[in-house]
Amino acid sequence: MPSDRNRQFIDFEKPIKDLLEEIEDLKQKAEKSKVDYSEVIHKLENSVLEKRKEITQSLTSWQRVQLSRHPDRPYTLKYITKMTSNFVELYGDRNVKDDKAMVGGFASLDGETVMIIGQQKGINTKMRQLRNFGMANPEGYRKALRLMRLAEKFNKPVITLIDTPGAYPGLEAEERGQGEAIARNIYEMIRLKVPVICVIIGEGASGGALGIGAGDKVFMMENTWYTVISPESCSSILWRSWDKKEVAAEQLRLTADKMLGFGLIDGIIPEPPGGAHWDYDEAAQILKNYLVPVLKELKQIPVEQRVNNRIEKFGKMGFWEEV
Repeated sequence: MPSDRNRQFIDFEKPIKDLLEEIEDLKQKAEKSKVDYSEVIHKLENSVLEKRKEITQSLTSWQRVQLSRHPDRPYTLKYITKMTSNFVELYGDRNVKDDKAMVGGFASLDGETVMIIGQQKGINTKMRQLRNFGMANPEGYRKALRLMRLAEKFNKPVITLIDTPGAYPGLEAEERGQGEAIARNIYEMIRLKVPVICVIIGEGASGGALGIGAGDKVFMMENTWYTVISPESCSSILWRSWDKKEVAAEQLRLTADKMLGFGLIDGIIPEPPGGAHWDYDEAAQILKNYLVPVLKELKQIPVEQRVNNRIEKFGKMGFWEEV
């Protein structure tokens, strides 16, 4: 977790930034003058917490999108590190190569072995290039499917953490069968005999998210989004410009509360006040506290019934009229 001095802020977080700068100034003054400012600093720290709560209570859809992309936000490997132990990362799709945008492996979650898979964005410029900004190629989805089948072989639950601006749209990805790889994953995930839980921890865009998004339970964290297209791309298609991205975000109904209302997800996982980027430990603990009881609940359901429930759940999604 970055220190207050190294934090990055988005525009609507400016009031928090101002308070933190004031606290830093007071600490430096106290150090130089040996005057006790502890009471004032304590009040300001409480004000920061209140401001964090206040800001996230009235966010627009576009501001939620901005929070989901926050540069300090924890990514898949951070959650794995914070909420599991004995993580053993597995590599490669046994066909083309190892896709660094998709990570996965066995880990121990509250004493139980699970297969945990997710997209990984980079934490700096060099790592973002290595991870392809979290946009997986076909071999990334085939690697994920290989790991899911391995989990099924050893009767271990599967947890997927979704955070991608979309599957990689490059020519070489299409040549290697990007659409087929995602479609195959959805088909196979629906039929997996082990419990499957999917959590959107950041961006949930398009088929890139669906490629590891078909589970018994699908959750969204509070400041995330899930839809067929990003607001910028939607704006560029409809208005030939990115200028209407805020309008597009509202019209896409992409936030967690809207997705829950549509019946496309099963629940919303809260985040620390102000967003997950303020406290990695708390964010991971909240997520873990949601996952553990759901896993126990799913394991009680007979395999055939669990698969049928999954098929039925995805089969009845959407709205339509019969004439």
